[in-house]
Amino acid sequence: FIQKGVLADGLLEKRSSGLLQLWKKKRCVLTEDGLRLHNCKGGGGDAPGLASSSKVKELRFERMVTVDCVEYKRGLVYFTVVMVTGKEIDFRCPQDGTAWNAEIALALVHYKNLQAVLAVNPKQMPQLNKHNFYYYYYCWFFKHLAI
Repeated sequence: FIQKGVLADGLLEKRSSGLLQLWKKKRCVLTEDGLRLHNCKGGGGDAPGLASSSKVKELRFERMVTVDCVEYKRGLVYFTVVMVTGKEIDFRCPQDGTAWNAEIALALVHYKNLQAVLAVNPKQMPQLNKHNFYYYYYCWFFKHLAI
């Protein structure tokens, strides 16, 4: 079951920033605005409905620069989210599951494109959502492409 505004929901592992840099399971919810990381209660299971604690870390797209360093090793995909502060946050997920690196990267590009369109011509753009964004984006793009 995916809620409105949720692009993906499932498990991902995040490397802790502590001395030991342990991998910790997080329930991740990818939205149009960013990635929410919920601490998982209990160690077992891999269903999106896995119990999560009330502590949530939010990585908003407005503070993200890129998704970088994709590496495939022993059935896992390793990737890094780079923030505007220069902080790098490492993640990994199973290679045969949700391609979280691609999902996050595509959602980030979508967000940045929307911001660029709104910055150029905010008065003529109606309230956009994921359903009508592409129509207005391509109309704007092709209008400005014709010289």
